[in-house]
Amino acid sequence: MPDNQITIGFVRRGYSATGGAEAYLQRLARGVVDLGYEVRLITTQEWPASAWPFGEITRLRAGSTTAFADELEELRLQIRYDLLMSLERVWRCDVYRAGDGVHRAWLERRQQFATPLQKLSRCFSRKHRGILCLEKSLFADGGAGHVIANSEMVKKEIVDLYGYPADKINIVHNGVPIDRFRFDPARRENARAALKLQDGEIALLFVGSGWERKGLRFAIDAIERCPGLNLRLLVAGRGNSRGYKSNRVQFLGEIVDLVPIYSAADIFILPTIYDPFSNASLEALASGLPVITTRSNGFSEIIENGVHGSIVDLANDVEELRKAILFWLDKPRRSSARSTIMQRAAQFDIAKNVEQTLAILLQDVAQPAS
Repeated sequence: MPDNQITIGFVRRGYSATGGAEAYLQRLARGVVDLGYEVRLITTQEWPASAWPFGEITRLRAGSTTAFADELEELRLQIRYDLLMSLERVWRCDVYRAGDGVHRAWLERRQQFATPLQKLSRCFSRKHRGILCLEKSLFADGGAGHVIANSEMVKKEIVDLYGYPADKINIVHNGVPIDRFRFDPARRENARAALKLQDGEIALLFVGSGWERKGLRFAIDAIERCPGLNLRLLVAGRGNSRGYKSNRVQFLGEIVDLVPIYSAADIFILPTIYDPFSNASLEALASGLPVITTRSNGFSEIIENGVHGSIVDLANDVEELRKAILFWLDKPRRSSARSTIMQRAAQFDIAKNVEQTLAILLQDVAQPAS
């Protein structure tokens, strides 16, 4: 049994009831507590006490990314922990989970799709400068004793852009609760009826907030290039729909329980400009849906093109997106691929993810770096 005096501190700013990082952290904390360790959450006021039944909560007042990191640094000696794992960009920690990817890499890719005015305004963004400073502190200056990346793509970006030692980065792909996300014909029938989907109507599903980064406009453009076909794009997530005009799009808003929505859909599409590893893509895979996405999604590393979905090189290659949609419109093809798709997702069960992360954490317990 471990020394029950050892406390692992977890850092996460803000809270979303539908957030993948929050769900991941809750499962991880449960695993740590079950092994006999104590845990402490360091967060802001948004995180409800009812969503953290595992241990104490230390709440910081600062809201912005940089201010939060500054306050954590100021109070570091007053907060009891033996090892600090952060899911946020902070100045230093023992283990940093780069679940949000590399901000510098995202900005570089974003520039490829920006107007000249957007490029100029972003050069003077205080927010971006602050995040880049924190990122430099963690990677280039060695503030992170150990890094967990959720894809090979993210690991390569950290090494290439900041010179962080590759041997101090572990890759732990995101996980999904397989018992929750699965194909269920009865649930599918009920869900389609609730969404008023017609017989023979093909439902493509887009899930996520941050629609610019996740490529919603490219998904809409691709569907608009499929005239005469009975298609509907379901969009689940937070965003401003006013800039996206199409009579083939149905905006569902932010949904806590996405299981019925995956059940109703036929194809999942996420032509993202940058995504370290899309949780929604993995949930769709577990639900038996072929996933159309880009190589800029770390998730694409775990699927085979034409077998589990389709991988497009560039988010704005609307013609290739259109071809991928047409490929998966074939119902017999989707039906025959479903078993293979779900078997692939089963290899990334959340229990395996937590087990891998715990092993890394416990390895660091003996020799915390910060």
